[in-house]
Amino acid sequence: MELNGSQIVIECLKEQGVDTVFGYPGGTILNIYDEMYKHSDEITHILVSHEQGAAHAADGYARSTGKVGVCMATSGPGATNLVTGIATAYMDSVPLVAITANVAKSGLGKDSFQEIDIVGATMPITKHNFIVKDIENLADTIRKAFRIAKTGRPGPVLVDITKDVTANKYNYEKQEPVKVERISDTIKKEDIDIVVEMIKSSKKPFILVGGGAVISDAAKEVRELAELVDAPVCDSLMGKGAMDGNSERYTGMIGMHGTKTSNYGVTMCDLLLVLGARFSDRVIGKAKAFANNAKIVHIDVDPSEINKNIKADASIIGDMKEVLIRLNSALTKQNHADWMQEIKEMKEKYPLALNKDVLTGPAVIDSLYNITNGDAIITTDVGQHQMWAAQFYKFKEPRQLITSGGLGTMGYGVGACIGAKMGNKNRVCVNVAGDGCFRMNMNEIATATRYNIPIIQIVINNHVLGMVRQWQTLFYGKRYSNTVLDDSVDFVKIAEGMGAKAYRATTVEEFENALKDAIALNIPCVIDCQIDQDEKVFPMVPANTAISEVFSEEDLAEKGYDC
Repeated sequence: MELNGSQIVIECLKEQGVDTVFGYPGGTILNIYDEMYKHSDEITHILVSHEQGAAHAADGYARSTGKVGVCMATSGPGATNLVTGIATAYMDSVPLVAITANVAKSGLGKDSFQEIDIVGATMPITKHNFIVKDIENLADTIRKAFRIAKTGRPGPVLVDITKDVTANKYNYEKQEPVKVERISDTIKKEDIDIVVEMIKSSKKPFILVGGGAVISDAAKEVRELAELVDAPVCDSLMGKGAMDGNSERYTGMIGMHGTKTSNYGVTMCDLLLVLGARFSDRVIGKAKAFANNAKIVHIDVDPSEINKNIKADASIIGDMKEVLIRLNSALTKQNHADWMQEIKEMKEKYPLALNKDVLTGPAVIDSLYNITNGDAIITTDVGQHQMWAAQFYKFKEPRQLITSGGLGTMGYGVGACIGAKMGNKNRVCVNVAGDGCFRMNMNEIATATRYNIPIIQIVINNHVLGMVRQWQTLFYGKRYSNTVLDDSVDFVKIAEGMGAKAYRATTVEEFENALKDAIALNIPCVIDCQIDQDEKVFPMVPANTAISEVFSEEDLAEKGYDC
């Protein structure tokens, strides 16, 4: 049947099973929005407050559901406002399709009103991108975009469509989406056999779980591997939930703000099994000093990650779930009782510091965990609060922690929380942000209230840019250059002005009462938690030093350092 380009866009979205789109209209994309209006009973459109919020919402939807997230924007500034969100998704391998419209084909390259080369601008931060100038290419391009976004190592794909294409007509025939197969043809039996022998020869194995295990839905296989190898397990920020945070084997996060047990354990182990992690600088610290006592096995779907940051002694390329199914079936149960006892004693010796007598970041997260029974989806912005969330919320399953890891995007959380809630309407969804981050995209609270999307926003409010101030305290002689936010901004009044229920908490009891009330009300709520400006995240590893150099606040106090 003959349809115009806008109709083809909507039909292709329906083909792909898209039920929610986040976006903001404008001149060049009006034709698509007009068609969207006619299909509002099939595809829910969430009008955000800013296009960056649309990209973050699509990202949060994708991370929390495993589906492809979709966002839309008009040309020029509408398209460029998506860029930070696209880059955020790219760094963390999130399947996302961004659809933008551009000026008509005849106006390209002429500095037309709101013209921008968004394909050129996003080329370094997309898995692939397209500009559609001819309607006969439109349907196949959209289908290809979805396929690329979710194949192998996922990532964002941008489709830019000229306005004339959205109006022109062409024959459309419905197609069933091509089933995306897990990458398994790269998995070699000889590679599996090598790793099996390395495991059998190991006396002190350790498992490091990265985001690839979450993306491939391999939590069951990760946990089976840990039992078969009889090994302790740590994770990166992106790997949270692949291993149950309550497991006796779990030692916590590794890296700059990882636990002493994870950092010391990886330093001491003789075999490190790395599952879908890219050896970020925040994980490994000084590369030359990372896991020097261990042979390293790197398992990843992306061959370009092997030997990129850390040299591996063995590797297996392929989808994590498929690799682990084969590896587990080839393994017999190992016994490392002495090593596991050593790790257990280390965990007891080096617990995370938690003071529940006053309202602190860790106290907020601990109460949040207890009140939600560890079942909530937690989104975060970036900074101290992000690390506290990673440290003190015991994630039981994958896709519970939605956070910007690679790009470290302040202002990410509110949009991501809206997206997560739209994809998980029966789950409690909470965004944890610092006051600096919340200022950046707090206008998305108005999006939540417009549609009555019942997210809970917790603001860890210390009236400073907390993580930057922490570095200024420890490494810059307490010269607090442009990190103090002690002004007259009142988040309670702002939240109420945007239609949300708002609370201010200065004690643990006040916070817990506010959180219970917010959950019961099931409407958009904001809780402003007032904490001390000099609260810090510990443990900590200084930049470019070995992770074995991890220190706590007590270590600094013993050296006479006042922080």
